[in-house]
Amino acid sequence: MNLLQILLLILIAAFCGSLGMAISGFHRGGCIISVVMGFIGAMVGTYLSGLVGLPDILTIQVGGASFPVIWSIIGAVIFSLPLSLLVGGRKKK
Repeated sequence: MNLLQILLLILIAAFCGSLGMAISGFHRGGCIISVVMGFIGAMVGTYLSGLVGLPDILTIQVGGASFPVIWSIIGAVIFSLPLSLLVGGRKKK
């Protein structure tokens, strides 16, 4: 896997993480938090889909690695909902 493929995976993870955070209403952090949420969402989503026995939906192949887009978004939503409840909202000035 070369540098361009790694950057493409990071870009896909950022998109999935930011979309999952937008759906759940979690608005803390920036681009790096979106990337982290995308990768954590991919792990959580594929783990839960494996438990239930659901197939991978919309998987993107990049350099021999597959990234499950739909399960990443669903996993990011599932991960960020309790996180937003624990951290709380932003305080208005």
